[in-house]
Amino acid sequence: MQYFNVDTDIVVNRLMSSFYPIGGDFFSKIDANPDLYGLVWVVTTLIFVLASLGNLATYLIQKRTDHKSSWSFDVGYVNVAVFSVYGYAIVVPLAFYFLFRYLESNPKLIQFWCMWGYSLFIFVPSSFLLVVPVEAFRWIIILVAGVDSGMFVASNLKTLGEGNDLAIMVVAAFFLQLALAIFFKVWFFQ
Repeated sequence: MQYFNVDTDIVVNRLMSSFYPIGGDFFSKIDANPDLYGLVWVVTTLIFVLASLGNLATYLIQKRTDHKSSWSFDVGYVNVAVFSVYGYAIVVPLAFYFLFRYLESNPKLIQFWCMWGYSLFIFVPSSFLLVVPVEAFRWIIILVAGVDSGMFVASNLKTLGEGNDLAIMVVAAFFLQLALAIFFKVWFFQ
């Protein structure tokens, strides 16, 4: 219950913070009251948006290329979205938590889950733009969203310490976020 004890102003502030990747001060914002709102509600919203808008994009492209063929909703998008997004949002922060503990840093797991949950918020509005059936535009949107999300995570992880091992983990976190973005594009908006 304590991890959902946030009001609308705090959540909106944290959501907006995830759009500005350079600050690197997200951990200081959540230090007194980390929440699981980002992990639960942002991720659940992203799953719904990916599945529904991925299907809409498929429909628009199919109708654009072949007006006479029938189209059916692919419920498999929901399954893939649930397993990939929830899996990523739970397992990746958990792995980084253990890696940071191994490097003798002292992060809190709840802070990692909170940050990673909010880091995925940029994919919600960008998914609406991915419905536009122009492939070059789609790639630009998803790469910008992936870089923004990756920079948000990397700049915040960078504040947890110094050293070569940390630098490798920060770069790995950035590329994992970018890989997730590319996965969204390739799987849901092909």
